[in-house]
Amino acid sequence: MNSMYFTEEHISFRESFKEFLQKEVVPHINKWEKEGTIERFIWTKFGEMGYFGINQPEEDGGLGLDLFYTVIFLEELQKINSGGFAAAMWAHAYLAMTHLNKEGDARIKKAYLTPSINGEKIGCLCISEPFGGSDVAGMRTNAVKKDDTYVINGSKTFITNGVYSDYLVVAAKTNLEEKHKGMSIFIVDRNTPGISSTKLDKLGWRASDTAEIAFDNVVIPAENLMGEEGKGFPYIMQHFALERLIMAINAHARAEYAVDYVLKYMSEREAFGKTLDQFQALRHKVAEMASKVDMCREYNYSITKRLDDGAYVVKEASMSKMLSTKIADEVIYDALQLLGGYGYMEEYPLARLLRDSRLGPIGGGTSEILKEIIAKMIIDKKEYKPVS
Repeated sequence: MNSMYFTEEHISFRESFKEFLQKEVVPHINKWEKEGTIERFIWTKFGEMGYFGINQPEEDGGLGLDLFYTVIFLEELQKINSGGFAAAMWAHAYLAMTHLNKEGDARIKKAYLTPSINGEKIGCLCISEPFGGSDVAGMRTNAVKKDDTYVINGSKTFITNGVYSDYLVVAAKTNLEEKHKGMSIFIVDRNTPGISSTKLDKLGWRASDTAEIAFDNVVIPAENLMGEEGKGFPYIMQHFALERLIMAINAHARAEYAVDYVLKYMSEREAFGKTLDQFQALRHKVAEMASKVDMCREYNYSITKRLDDGAYVVKEASMSKMLSTKIADEVIYDALQLLGGYGYMEEYPLARLLRDSRLGPIGGGTSEILKEIIAKMIIDKKEYKPVS
């Protein structure tokens, strides 16, 4: 454990969270992976333990802890080998709830944020669209002001927790003539008439409910606007740094899990009269894998420290997400190979790990989009600034 970043309190939290996951979550994972549904009781347990409030303000029922508690939360979730379960938890706590915390008013925080911290309500963040993909500014979902209401029409896709959530944080155009400046953020209750969700069948993340969501003349109160009208795009961009760092941390953690599993396997598996960890070609492969993971992890920790200190780490988080997810795929691929035929068997963890990891370079901004963002910053000298 790196003492530069983690205190004894962090270490104690990690041990207690590990124990919680092993006792309360791991016995159910295979069932949830098979059925594609995470039972509601676990959300309540997470809430009771305060895990959804790690980074949330104390006045709203959170714990107000530093970001390295979040790092531990993310890392240990990856190490129970269900990317879908992990995604359901962090998409609720760090995507939907981040907008509630940053843009929600006192009424919204009382009605949605505090119950989310307690595990009583589940949230989802609705940005991506079927025809938009990475083109956030080109979204078609619109919210038209009518008296003291907004009427929402359109659709979203690839939404984690999109089927079973209790509320939706929705990005929609309030000015169809504008691109970036015409977007706003709303809180929408699940039971509002006109909302329908279709569950998507995925390669990985099978425990989580990922949905395409349609909004057909969904009428919400005007007070459900979060923040200022027309500032939705900069709100989203501001929070992307955290989302990308989260996905980078997830990547180094699952790659570390793969290396640890391979080390144990190789120390026990024998061939030609000796264990696999005595063959030079395999030893050197593991050395390379472990080196990649170490570099990603240390870089991600340094970015976490800067973000926790208030720095705006758009470039660094984009770089890390791009490289960490790529390296995780490479390391997990090599780990599966080192298990030979057993790596291809579902009873071993690496087949699922490989499938789940593949989403890394896609979700939260594809690697191709991130390369262009980074290129703009280092070649064109473009500056991204927080919302004033």
